[in-house]
Amino acid sequence: MTKHALNPAVDFFFSKEKRWRKEFKQLRMIIVGCRLTEELKWGQACYTYQKRNIVLIHGFKEYCALLFFKGALLKDAKGILIQQTKNVQAARQIRFTHVQEIVKMEKILRAYIEEAIMVEKDGLKVVLKKTEDFTLPEEFKIKLDELPAMKTAFHALTPGRQRAYIFYFSQPKQSKTRAARVEKYSQQILKGKGLNDSP
Repeated sequence: MTKHALNPAVDFFFSKEKRWRKEFKQLRMIIVGCRLTEELKWGQACYTYQKRNIVLIHGFKEYCALLFFKGALLKDAKGILIQQTKNVQAARQIRFTHVQEIVKMEKILRAYIEEAIMVEKDGLKVVLKKTEDFTLPEEFKIKLDELPAMKTAFHALTPGRQRAYIFYFSQPKQSKTRAARVEKYSQQILKGKGLNDSP
């Protein structure tokens, strides 16, 4: 796809957007101007360089954002990159609440996108923490100790599925809620299924 080429397959993503329509349109024009290929992935407008993901546009209730897949490797000269949660290892966002912010930041956004392309060209990779580097919530540890079969089943899951459970079980502040989540998904783990697999 040549410079400034819009992919008609992605048009519906922009046309269905109500809240952030102007912001999305502005971001789209900036990104395609950076010689990236526009694709539809996970139902979102995703931009790639030689088939590798660089940046994604997505919207939330409070803000819309550019998500850099390897944002953790960017220098972030302007200090504008945000880590969504402490468990997000590689990706970083730049958030917006108004189209004027995007217009004002166009030069900066282009510079960040170009840097992200260079990260990909240079073959840089984010060193991800291994599953064993994450702390298991106490409620989950107790359950695994009580049920050796569940411990075996959990360790047989892929590292990504293990991490998804660890993050999900760790999120609530209250022990009672954490324990309830562990209880709810015990059978799913015993069946060798991931958090988002159908039961």
